[in-house]
Amino acid sequence: MPGERLMESGSDVGRFHGNALTIVEATNQEEAESKEQGGFLQAMIIALTFSMSLSLSLSLSLSELMLSVHSVDLLSSKTGQNRMEHHTDCYHGNALIIRRGQTFQIELDLSRPFNSNTDKLHLDLRTGPLPMVSKNTHVIIQLVEELEDDRWEAKIVERNGNRIKLSVNSHAKAVIGKYKLTVTVESPKEKQKSFLPCITEKCIPNLLYMDDEEEKKEYVLNDTGRLYYGTEKQIGDRTWNYGQFLEGMLEACLYVLEKSEIPPPGRGDPVNVVRVISAMINSQDDNGVLAGNWSGNYVGGVSPTAWNGSVEILRKYHKEGGLPVKYGQCWVFSGVTTTVLRCLGIPCRSVTNFQSAHDTDVSLTTDMYFDEKMEPFDELNTDSVWNFHVWNDCWMARPDLPPGNGGWQALDATPQETSQGTFRCGPASVTAIRTGQVYLKYDTPFIFAEVNSDKIYWQRNLDGIFTQIQCEKKAVGHCISTKAVGSDKRDDITHLYKHTEGSEEERIAVETASRYGTKPDVYSTSMAEDVSLEVKLEGEGPRMGADAQLTIVITNFSSQTRKTTLHIQVAVMYYTGVLKGTVKKDKMPVALKPNEVKAMQWVLPYHSYQDQLVDQAALMLTLSGRVSETQQVLATQTSFRLRTPDLSIEAVGEAVVGKKMTAKITFTNPLPRTLRGVVLRVEGLGLQEVKEVVVGDVGSHSTVTRTEHFIPTQAGHRKLVAALDCKQLTQVHGVRRRINRRRRIRGINTQGVTITWLCTRGAKSMCWGRR
Repeated sequence: MPGERLMESGSDVGRFHGNALTIVEATNQEEAESKEQGGFLQAMIIALTFSMSLSLSLSLSLSELMLSVHSVDLLSSKTGQNRMEHHTDCYHGNALIIRRGQTFQIELDLSRPFNSNTDKLHLDLRTGPLPMVSKNTHVIIQLVEELEDDRWEAKIVERNGNRIKLSVNSHAKAVIGKYKLTVTVESPKEKQKSFLPCITEKCIPNLLYMDDEEEKKEYVLNDTGRLYYGTEKQIGDRTWNYGQFLEGMLEACLYVLEKSEIPPPGRGDPVNVVRVISAMINSQDDNGVLAGNWSGNYVGGVSPTAWNGSVEILRKYHKEGGLPVKYGQCWVFSGVTTTVLRCLGIPCRSVTNFQSAHDTDVSLTTDMYFDEKMEPFDELNTDSVWNFHVWNDCWMARPDLPPGNGGWQALDATPQETSQGTFRCGPASVTAIRTGQVYLKYDTPFIFAEVNSDKIYWQRNLDGIFTQIQCEKKAVGHCISTKAVGSDKRDDITHLYKHTEGSEEERIAVETASRYGTKPDVYSTSMAEDVSLEVKLEGEGPRMGADAQLTIVITNFSSQTRKTTLHIQVAVMYYTGVLKGTVKKDKMPVALKPNEVKAMQWVLPYHSYQDQLVDQAALMLTLSGRVSETQQVLATQTSFRLRTPDLSIEAVGEAVVGKKMTAKITFTNPLPRTLRGVVLRVEGLGLQEVKEVVVGDVGSHSTVTRTEHFIPTQAGHRKLVAALDCKQLTQVHGVRRRINRRRRIRGINTQGVTITWLCTRGAKSMCWGRR
């Protein structure tokens, strides 16, 4: 198939990104070993086991010197700090369930106070049968002074006698599964290991980031939903109990992952995880959860229409050791998939497509064959159109695809066709489906055909050749439905899967897709491809706060005139490639003289995007059109960002340890509006602790300067970092250049603006800035 295919301050605690989970159960080692069966896997969960075996026969003097771990508190109750901050308090039981990419807290009761100058402590996490650092199945977590994103590390955030509290930062792409956590403590005279509670970590990486709180509640936390069935003119609905937080459900969902036999290193990638789930929900070739049955005879099992939810199905599958449950049809497969993915922390919803095509030969068309007498050719008529079909959308970024293809991904667990030898389907970018980019993985051709294939009628001639006699262009893909966010209303999402029926954009998508099918010539092809299309950005590109001007260059390489109409669309885009929403649409008629190169200025007004941007201020420009004379399809996409202003720092005075010095931080508001609640965060290791400087409101195009005083405490190369933040303007960016003392440096404000000083003990020094 084509396209196969944490805190001494509170700032480090509980950073909720809307991604996955982690569970921790505190037991002793013997209990852990007796519960070995059904071990937690890495789909989105980490598990640890606790064991104490410390010698008590040491002399008093030695025991006073030695450092050992007496107990561990994982703060894992449903109302505990970790469960609340990680939004996992809905799960049954008091195991620790935490999300990847966030910090979690643990408390250690030691044999004596911890001395940071002489004592050492690190954590070890191991998962899988053969833990290896190179495969991210063995993780060593060191103590650090400050936590940083996207890495395993721990920080002491509280001290109280013999008790310390650690804030542990987990990597956003950590392998999901059952981990054994070991704490190693080392004093000047002795090294000792203690085995800690077993953490079942159900984590989901930032690739699953969803910023809308209501959508998170709906697509991750809501444990009931609505499924749609019937016909497009008679749409029925029913309530489905997902029950992802009920007792035993987490264990059952992890068991499904375990049965898939996906190796631990593969469980850190959500694309891989959901693809495995789509295979494991059906039993067609891997003894998955549900056996499909469309015969009408359900003896020996439960009729698909009798199920009210997923809980009974998953519990039964887990209890019976992986014996497929009888029976399911598409809405049951979809309902169970929603339960499993939501349980694992992956945003998911069930989706119904009415008049859903089933393309069996990857032609990207739904074909009906007739003989010379117009009698149906039954042996050839393997394609079909279902009254309705139910699958799933799951939300994630797609770094494996071109930018713009993140967001909703179609996933289908109903066994219809094989994908890479297994009955599974997806994840396929809904954006790629909409635009006909069926060469993008996974299984995009099949789902495109379900929602937007043309129904083509063929008749056999006397010479045995089939001729196309009719084409229905609006036969499939109607009223694509899902439950609305925050209500039981039906939400029609057809526009996400396809352009308006009959529009030029929709026909371009259909014909683009067909070129990659088994019948690439089913539509009239262009007589020539002699027109090119590109987008150019002037200089460093558009700036924030002004109209964005882009140049569209269209070239006619032929000796004949050419005409086309360009369809122009600009959408706000997250840096992960997920499109947030369209901010402007436009049409531009173009007439080209022979061999003409035409450069046209196109403007995105400031007011079109001023309240729509997200972090990084990225946008995606999409152009498409068709040359009237040749039917050549023109299409291109260009991503660009709106450049934010420089934040500058000017060093005043000598950079000498123990001597007071000054820095002036200057910022100019680039927007034609007042910035509200502007705050500067200034810090520098060896220079100054983290300090928030409240600037307040900054008027339109106004310049503000703040002076900060600090005393360097450490010699060597040191960096002062300043970051500006406010609701209307975040992550100001700039360029740093090498400077001498008393000159200005420009910095990058993703991490802020940085000055590097060479601080000497009592001697004058030079000030350098490096990118």
